[in-house]
Amino acid sequence: MLEHAAKGVYSDESLKDLPSQWQLSYFKKSDTGSEVVDRIKREVIFRKFNLMDKVFPFKRKFHIIFCRNVMIYFDRETKKELVNKFYDALEHGGYLFIGHSESISRGESPFRYVMPSVYRKE
Repeated sequence: MLEHAAKGVYSDESLKDLPSQWQLSYFKKSDTGSEVVDRIKREVIFRKFNLMDKVFPFKRKFHIIFCRNVMIYFDRETKKELVNKFYDALEHGGYLFIGHSESISRGESPFRYVMPSVYRKE
């Protein structure tokens, strides 16, 4: 999946709901569909790592973290620790996107709730 994501190639059908301006700005046509433009690819990191590691192996903070449908498998304490690691790994103003079946306890998290599945570091 990481190799597929890093290639950034999508079928035209999968992009049909994106605004046309986004399609023109962020994708180029390829033989197999549409490919994310290089200037965007250079800004994205795809790396395998263990969420349970004490410290995340990244040198810079992130603007966005997507962690969808993963925390449902963890107990409450592990989930709380993970959410705090995400918070530390984000830039101020950064966003955390989680799965629709997941939630973060607002009383126990430093994140600000934005909408279902979306939280912001302030």
